[in-house]
This record gives sequence, structure tokens and C-alpha cells, in this order.
Amino acid sequence: MDKVTDGFFISVDYTGTLENGDVFDTSKGRQPLEFKMGEGRMIKGFESAVAGMSLNETKVFTIDPEDAYGHRDEERTLTFQRSELPPQVEPKVGQPIGMTSPDGKQFPALIIGVDDAQVTVDLNHPLAGEKLTFDIKVVGISENATQQAGCSCGCDCSEESHGGGDCGSGCGSGCN
Repeated sequence: MDKVTDGFFISVDYTGTLENGDVFDTSKGRQPLEFKMGEGRMIKGFESAVAGMSLNETKVFTIDPEDAYGHRDEERTLTFQRSELPPQVEPKVGQPIGMTSPDGKQFPALIIGVDDAQVTVDLNHPLAGEKLTFDIKVVGISENATQQAGCSCGCDCSEESHGGGDCGSGCGSGCN
């Protein structure tokens, strides 16, 4: 297969940057990102940009927030009792924290307020409201997966929670 087509496993080397040039995620030093085209695991704009590319083709493209992780919603916060955290956790403003939705999906949140009794977190995706620029190279097109299943490319691991899938979550460390 020479072109990126739905139903095929696509491997890409990539670097993702913000408008200010900061790198939010990259495959450099890791294995390429692999995903099944058309499965909906990638953010909409990423998959659209990769569609139709050829093996070894490179491309630089920018994705607007509505085709990535949406716009920020300042009302998207949650306050809970500090006692709900494990006793060894000392929450601090600005600290990322892993959350679990009622259906068991994990997603990142950011602590924005702490007092003696409560913790308040921002539930927006870390890249919500951001234009994302990707510099990619298609390094594989296959009918079968070539990597072990799992998250990569920043690792969102919660496509329904944040309007997208794996690539560009901003976690920066992956889930593997």
C-alpha cells in the first residue's frame, strides 16, 4: 500500500509544537506513532491531514482548536473533598493530577485551587484552545499493526473525555 487509506495501520514520526514554538510532544527518541486510519482514535485534524499521504512523505500542518481538543471552557472545573485523595498526596496549585471518569476512562486535570478541605481542578484538556502544528513523516503503512497496542503521542487515553484520541494530549510522557 502506497497511500494512507482507512483501515490501514499508519506509522508516523512527528513533532508537535504550539504557536509559540514550544514542543508539546514528539516521537524523537521513541518509536513512531502507530494508529489505524479511520478508527477515530486520533484528533480529527491530525487524521484528516494524514489522509492520502504517501510512504516517506513529509508534511507540516496546523490544526485549529475545534479540530483538536476544542476551545477552553472556564466553567469546566470540579471541586472535591481533599479527603478523597490518598493520604500521601499533597496537592499543589499547578500540579497535574490523573482523574478517572465514572466509566473508568483516565484523563489529566490540573489543580487550580487547594485549601484545607477542598481541591479544585481544571478539567479542560491541557491543549484545549491551542493551535497545534505538526511536522510529520509517514514511515509505515501496513494492513496489520506493527507495534504492541497502547497509547502514544502524548497519550490521551480518553478520546471521549477530550474530543480526540491519542495524538497531542500534552501529557508528554505517554502511558506505556
